[in-house]
Amino acid sequence: MPKSPTPSRLAVRKTYKLYVAGKFPRSESGRTYLVDGDNVALASRKDARDAVVAARAAQPGWAGATAYNRGQVLYRIAEMLEARRAEFKSLGVAGSEVDAAVDRWVWYAGWSDKIAQVAGGANPVAGPYFNLSAPEPTGVVGVIAPGSLLGLVSVVAPAVVTGNTVVVVAVNPQVAITLGEVLATSDVPGGVVNVLTGQAAEIAPWLASHDDVNALDLSGVDDPELATELERAAAGTLKRVIRPASGVDYSEDPGTGAMTALLEIKTVWHPKGF
Repeated sequence: MPKSPTPSRLAVRKTYKLYVAGKFPRSESGRTYLVDGDNVALASRKDARDAVVAARAAQPGWAGATAYNRGQVLYRIAEMLEARRAEFKSLGVAGSEVDAAVDRWVWYAGWSDKIAQVAGGANPVAGPYFNLSAPEPTGVVGVIAPGSLLGLVSVVAPAVVTGNTVVVVAVNPQVAITLGEVLATSDVPGGVVNVLTGQAAEIAPWLASHDDVNALDLSGVDDPELATELERAAAGTLKRVIRPASGVDYSEDPGTGAMTALLEIKTVWHPKGF
C-alpha cells in the first residue's frame, strides 16, 4: 500500500508578552505590534501602573533579603542565561555578547555582599560619638533600557543587586522578554524585575511622573528632547535621574558607579561608652 503523505503542521508562533509580577500577561489594552514578524504586546499606561504596584510590593522583601542571598539569585540568572545561549543567538545576539552578559551577572553577584563595605563605613567626628554610614536601596526604579542584551543587563543588574526593584521599558522586546523568561526560572521573586514592551515615548512619561517611582534611568533614551521632557516630569516628584552621556560602551569595566547611583546613604550617631 502506498504510504500516506506526512501531514503538514503549522508552527506555533510565539507572542512576546509583558513580564509583570513574575507572570507573562498580555497588555490590558489588548494591543500588539509587529517586530521582525513577531507579535509583541504593546504596553499601556495601565500596564505601567500595574508594574509599579508589583515592583513596590516586592521591594521590601527583596531589600530585606541577605546580600548573600541576592548574590545567589544573580548567579542563578547567569546559569540560566548560559543555558539559553543558543536562543539569544537565534535572536541575532552575538555569542560574544551573550558571554559578556553572563559574565556581567556573575560580576554583580560578587558585589552583592561587598558594596555596603565600599559605600558605607565609620566616619571620623569630633566628639564622643560613633558616626556610621550605611547604604540602603533607593526603592522602585524606572528604567528605559538600551537595546542590546549587554546594555539591558548592565542597567538592570546594578539596580537589583543593591535591593531595588525595577520597571523596565524595553526597546528590543524579543531580547528583553526572553531575558524575562530567564529571570522567571532563576529564583527571582515576582515583581523584582518587570518588563514592559512598547514605545518609550508613550510609557516613560507615566513612570517619570509616577509618585511611587523613586528613580529614573534614561540609559536607553536616544532622543535628547524626550530625555529632557522626562527629567522635567521626574522633577515634580523629586526623583533621582540617571542620564548617561551618549555612546556608553557597555563592554568596558562598569565599576561601582551604577550601583552607588541607586543607593541612599543613611547615617546613624551613637554615643561611645556605656
